[in-house]
Amino acid sequence: MKAQALMPRYPVPALNVPLTTEGRFVLGAMPGERFDLVVFYRGLHCPICAKYLLELERLAPEFATRGVQVIAVSSDDEERGKQMADKVKASAVKFAYGLSLKSAREWGLYISSSRGTTSIGIDEPTLFSEPGVFIVRPDGTLYYGAVQTMPFARPQFQDLLGAIDFAIAKDYPARGEYTAEV
Repeated sequence: MKAQALMPRYPVPALNVPLTTEGRFVLGAMPGERFDLVVFYRGLHCPICAKYLLELERLAPEFATRGVQVIAVSSDDEERGKQMADKVKASAVKFAYGLSLKSAREWGLYISSSRGTTSIGIDEPTLFSEPGVFIVRPDGTLYYGAVQTMPFARPQFQDLLGAIDFAIAKDYPARGEYTAEV
């Protein structure tokens, strides 16, 4: 397998996943005014994800004031997706579940295999995607992307808010767009 990163200023893969609150999230169908913040997380088994998503829920109103729609997505099944949404008391963040591993790969996410029961006593799924954070423009093109091979050292949401403020104020373009030979 050859991994390939998504390219800034180019369309991102499709994303059409069920929501824990009924209905579906279809990226681009009703985009945020300025951006969609798509946060892929490992799943209910990950205590670091829960802490990360609690911070996202806390800051979601700040993203909303900047015209940013926020969604958290995992490859968990419906029951586990709802449990994670309940765990972080989701009200401002939309939670989606059922991300296929094929779709995760299209987004450039890493896939891990189960190591059994985690430190919080929840079994890892047989296969699951590792974290990724993407900021997508309303036209469906990538503005920012970060993927991790492990649950540690993720982009901090407070930092992303500052970056979004800068991008809006300075009309700063997506970077990393160069595709010719080097």
